[in-house]
Amino acid sequence: MNRNNIIYTVIAIVLLAGAFGLFSSRIDLTKEKRYTLSDSTVKILESVNKPMTIDVYLEGDFPASFKQLQNETKFMLEEFRKINPKIDYRFIDPIKTKMSQDTLMAMGMQPSKLTDMKDGKISEIYLFPYAAIKYDSRGTSLPLIISQTGIESSEQLTKSIENLEYNLVSNIKSITRPTKKNVGILINHDELNPQQFHGFMQMALENYNAGPIIPQNQIELTLADVPRLKKMDALVIAKPRKAFTDGEKVIIDQFIMNGGKTLWMMDAVNAEMDTLFRSEKIMAYPVENNMTDFFFNYGIRINSGLVKDLKKSALIRLQAGEVSGNAQYASFLWPYFPLGIADRPNPITKNINPVKFEFPTSIDTLGRKNIRTNVLFESSERTKIKQVPNFVQLGEIVTEDSIRPNERPETPKIFAVSLEGKFTSAYAARSEKNAYPGFKAQSSANKMIVIADGDVGRNQVYKGNPLPLGQDLLTKQTYGNEQFLRNALDYLLDDSNLMQLRNRNIEARLLDRQRIDEEKSYWQWLNLLLPLAIIGLLGGVFYWWRKKRFS
Repeated sequence: MNRNNIIYTVIAIVLLAGAFGLFSSRIDLTKEKRYTLSDSTVKILESVNKPMTIDVYLEGDFPASFKQLQNETKFMLEEFRKINPKIDYRFIDPIKTKMSQDTLMAMGMQPSKLTDMKDGKISEIYLFPYAAIKYDSRGTSLPLIISQTGIESSEQLTKSIENLEYNLVSNIKSITRPTKKNVGILINHDELNPQQFHGFMQMALENYNAGPIIPQNQIELTLADVPRLKKMDALVIAKPRKAFTDGEKVIIDQFIMNGGKTLWMMDAVNAEMDTLFRSEKIMAYPVENNMTDFFFNYGIRINSGLVKDLKKSALIRLQAGEVSGNAQYASFLWPYFPLGIADRPNPITKNINPVKFEFPTSIDTLGRKNIRTNVLFESSERTKIKQVPNFVQLGEIVTEDSIRPNERPETPKIFAVSLEGKFTSAYAARSEKNAYPGFKAQSSANKMIVIADGDVGRNQVYKGNPLPLGQDLLTKQTYGNEQFLRNALDYLLDDSNLMQLRNRNIEARLLDRQRIDEEKSYWQWLNLLLPLAIIGLLGGVFYWWRKKRFS
């Protein structure tokens, strides 16, 4: 065998090996790097030190759009397995394997019903787009499709694919870490009661150790509470209605300076919907919590004027009439319940349902050195401010003439912000620091979220039973409050930079469905006959060349 034949043989063997998938190297040429795992993901996958199995219930006969989600999930799990062979996966068809719906629902999976049209026939398909992770006698299930209302199914699937890496890796991180981080709920300032805060607590307990922080003296936070606060990774303050003392502010200040994260849900105005439903008119008045100077130190100010959004508002149910003695109810836009709709690319607010705020006020951002302020939610351009004290009445529902010709709407108002950077103590140059042993004047890199609404984390209660956070009993709407606060906690306590994966954007390159239906037969015949024609042409050329050469 001469040298050329050896070279050709080697090339042929390499090409055959590549064709049969013996080489696993890939080059990601996509603009958004959709097939490249982040460094944070790789680090978490490498930390899995025991066998892990991921069961994906995306096998069976379903539309092409779900096939795309199946293929993307399969590709990603294959990449996971290449990085760490201890991670294995399998795709299961629950219909073919005759798994009962009760079994799947007991695992936390809810069925999805799809209407599929094929060849002019409409059919219904039931599927369970979930994955179940099993690791070291522990298990968890996660939905592969995001829950977001008001969008097309194709857009929902695209966003689910965008969220796929974060969804899988965050759950792998949660199930494999040996200890959970601690979240303290401050209880001493007439905050939300346990029933009203039940939904938030259930959500927090899924991934964290969460529990109340009650001052030892039952009056206010003191130095005696510092040892317990030091065990907390984050502190949640939900709708305090009693003023903080100066001593408590120093304690919280030093909690932050020592690396503690804080989530503030603050009311600057007292206005309750329950009272308004009963009396149809209430007096809204400012709430003094003695925190103005505290927040000013971080470059924000919570104002006391109520925000009325005449464009992006939630619905309330009111009696609109009566027929034969039966009350007739209708839904109306209520401007004091503005909706938070993500207008900016932010991992905390991306791909979630609108967040419902109740009687929020606004936040002014003042800016501080070494602190980056990010706006999470703000009102629309059709916004008005009602200064307090003032009356609020049910007659203020949104109508076409809510803004009179002689009135001008305000600029959009901010409802929630995140702060990150190196925080400087508000007491660095004040005498109060002398009363705190080991006082620290500046923190390392830290985070904080401030929301100008104490009710954003409150769930409704019906007949003594708390409803899921974000669910409205009367209008049957489900808002994104739970997902927003879940993302807020994950952002504050994310030490792996995983939250940035939620900002991934994948460009949807969709086919024209109408053109597919119209030209289906043409392309089928073209794909069938064109390769045969090319092979025949090449065969004819080769035959002619061979005949000419050896004639």
